[in-house]
Amino acid sequence: MTDSNAANQLDARGLVCPEPVMLLHSRVRAMAPGDELEMLATDPSTERDVPKFCQFLGHKLVSQERDGDLFRYLIRKKGA
Repeated sequence: MTDSNAANQLDARGLVCPEPVMLLHSRVRAMAPGDELEMLATDPSTERDVPKFCQFLGHKLVSQERDGDLFRYLIRKKGA
């Protein structure tokens, strides 16, 4: 995912629940439909919270991966 075309990036490393998802919600709201966001996080709860966030709001979780303590997500805003 490091070669992503995501124009937006959210660095939530070091933050704990509920901060990563709160920041994600705010950032996605400001994006245009179809835009992508790469999110970096270190809180293990994001493995549960980010997919549920996308499912609940209709955004596409393009990819999700873990590298040690680092979690990477690529999210596409609904509407395109």
